[in-house]
Amino acid sequence: MALHPYDLYDVRSQLSEEERAVQDAVARFTDERVLPIIGDAFDQGRFPKELVGEIAELGLLGATLPEDYGCAGLNAVSYGLICQELERGDSGLRSFVSVQSSLCMYPIHAYGSEEQRRRWLPDMAAGKVIGCFGLTEPHGGSDPANMKTFAKKDGGDWVINGGKMWITNGNLADIAVVWAQTDEGIQGFVVEKGMPGFAAQEIKHKMSLRASVTSALFFDNVRVPEANRLPNVKGLKGPLGCLTQARYGIAWGPIGAAIACLDEALNYSKERMLFGRPVAATQSAQIKLADMARRITLAQLLSLQLGRLKDAGKMQPQQVSLAKWNNCRMAIDIARECRDLLGGAGITTEHAAIRHALNLESVITYEGTETVHQLVIGRELTGINAF
Repeated sequence: MALHPYDLYDVRSQLSEEERAVQDAVARFTDERVLPIIGDAFDQGRFPKELVGEIAELGLLGATLPEDYGCAGLNAVSYGLICQELERGDSGLRSFVSVQSSLCMYPIHAYGSEEQRRRWLPDMAAGKVIGCFGLTEPHGGSDPANMKTFAKKDGGDWVINGGKMWITNGNLADIAVVWAQTDEGIQGFVVEKGMPGFAAQEIKHKMSLRASVTSALFFDNVRVPEANRLPNVKGLKGPLGCLTQARYGIAWGPIGAAIACLDEALNYSKERMLFGRPVAATQSAQIKLADMARRITLAQLLSLQLGRLKDAGKMQPQQVSLAKWNNCRMAIDIARECRDLLGGAGITTEHAAIRHALNLESVITYEGTETVHQLVIGRELTGINAF
């Protein structure tokens, strides 16, 4: 039997029946609803909001959270497969789901009160309330401890001043999970759209994640009630815990982008005739295609083991860093190589490779740059902090 070109080690056979069903459902959604429109959305710089309701109906928002809050209660591997299939469509769509699920719903569930969970999670799972995550600041970047946004206690309220940058979903959001310095350390707050002094400004002129909303957030004496403070965490471990959840999904997502690029390049190289034979008949093309398949296979195995560790409660942040670093680098290199194999046709968004390559410039940067994750592994190996 011939091997599946995008699953050379039959990773799918290691999935449970439920995990395969989840992957198939999201794959169908991507094929039928995302791929027909996503090239135009990218060209137009438009997030396809019309898909949010369908994403929610499929149970993809907060998919791993308990059913008590209207969520699907899926395992970590299923969530990884969701990210993989969505990013096969576009990184922007996977980013939307990642932010809603891992950076907004997760901290409300993990760090919030039961009242806060009941108040927000069911509507977020249903796509009725959209969230964004306010951690990164213009001057801070990879150093979140250098946070300037400050929340000061004032009676029964908190008053927040500062700003956040590069915030996915910012102008879509009904709520923002915002991290701010306080006299008692860093704390999280749920800031609601319409609170006086809170504003979001969409960032334009992007060449990456164009089918996604990216914003700057501004807080000018924003008064937030104590009921909106996340009570169960203080310090950087709060936002860093959220980032570990998001990075886990990001480790899976680029596999989908890489598969989309390989699929396109493989089909194109079989049809494109040069010097009397298909491009796929040349040794140079076959070596490139084979190397892409090798790297995708390694990323699939890495992510599956990471997911099994997460489901067993054994996953460590350093392991997430390794997978995020490896898989983002794998995908961006493959996207660029596929763009090259497509020749002149590869520079248009009628083909997926250039869109994925541009998107992956953001994916390899956010939730910790490649260098940050390399240094995380370096510190783990040597015991020396080189940040």
